[in-house]
Amino acid sequence: MGCRLRKGDFVQVMKGKDAGKKGRIIRVYPRELSALVEGVNFVKKHVRPRKIDQQGGIITVEKPVSLANLSYFCMKCEKPTKIGYRFLSDGVKVRYCRGCEEIIETK
Repeated sequence: MGCRLRKGDFVQVMKGKDAGKKGRIIRVYPRELSALVEGVNFVKKHVRPRKIDQQGGIITVEKPVSLANLSYFCMKCEKPTKIGYRFLSDGVKVRYCRGCEEIIETK
């Protein structure tokens, strides 16, 4: 199963505790069908001191979000939309927003 979302895409979370939040994709995990989004899905993790000078405690960490709960957020039409593929006249395959037909540029 292919993944239409890529690193650098601006997405919106559609379900879960962070529904409605927006952010850029930092990393995509295609085998797990999840992606790490900045500023979304923070969880608390208990860590124990590893070295003599390191302190243990509770830290907050970003965890991956399921791709099924993410939707590409188009900046032009300002709403979450689906991504489509098409070939340009010169034969280059590009992604585009199905709402406003705008070609998506990935950094």
